[in-house]
Amino acid sequence: MWTLLQIELYKIFRRPRTYIAFAAITSLIAIVQLGLKVDGKEYADFVMADFKNSFSIDGNTLNGYFVCYILLQLLLVHVPLLIALIAADMISGEANGGTLRFLLTKPVSRFNFIMAKFLAATIYTIALLIWLAILALFVSMFIFGTGDMLLLKNSYVVQLQQDDIFWRYFGAFGFAALAMTTVAALGFFLSQFAENSIGPIVATMSVIIFFTILSTMSIPLFNLVKPYLFTTHMVSWKEFFDIKVDENNATIKGTIEHPERIVRSVTILAVHIFLFVGASLYVFKKKDVLS
Repeated sequence: MWTLLQIELYKIFRRPRTYIAFAAITSLIAIVQLGLKVDGKEYADFVMADFKNSFSIDGNTLNGYFVCYILLQLLLVHVPLLIALIAADMISGEANGGTLRFLLTKPVSRFNFIMAKFLAATIYTIALLIWLAILALFVSMFIFGTGDMLLLKNSYVVQLQQDDIFWRYFGAFGFAALAMTTVAALGFFLSQFAENSIGPIVATMSVIIFFTILSTMSIPLFNLVKPYLFTTHMVSWKEFFDIKVDENNATIKGTIEHPERIVRSVTILAVHIFLFVGASLYVFKKKDVLS
């Protein structure tokens, strides 16, 4: 298994298109950081305009923690496409290149073959998110500094103390890794039904868009299935930044307002990964490989 995994990782990272995702994320983050560095004060004043009459703000509100939160909101919507470029190509790419049948002539079980490919796609996904974390969090902290973080909700502002933030990002990125692995598992599953990469990539994004629409529409019929769609839970990383308050409406340091929501979302995503990978194993074991 370890040898197979090494081979699959080598095949992923030797292809130039693998680095399209890293280049795209780097460019987008750099553009946002540059824009906020130049016009960040005006942006912060605009965002906080409705609350300036209620309380005064001292210190640097546009710090690295706040910038990272903005970047996560912007980028985690688009990262699934970048993951699908690789995950949806794992099997279909071999079929398109005419190497899939040849690979299966080797003394390797189909179970090990599938698991090695999925683990390689997962490692690529995690590597992409680590790169995102380095640029969005650590580089932003270097450029903008640190401090308390203010987050705007519908009708109130949440203030997180500086020493109560970093662990929340650790949890948020860990959760994002699980959510993006679900996308990788979906793309990997769909890659078995085509002999070119375009179809599975488009199908993966179509499924995500379709489920996202169902997740956001408040229709009684859709409300029955929304809790079980993985797209409903992909944004639950934000739960790490909701904090409990006491009877005096003062925040309680080190708490999460609804930890049970995170647990539920983790469970739903893990079940989807298990189902997608299990279905991939079942289909591939039954598949008559002709290409």
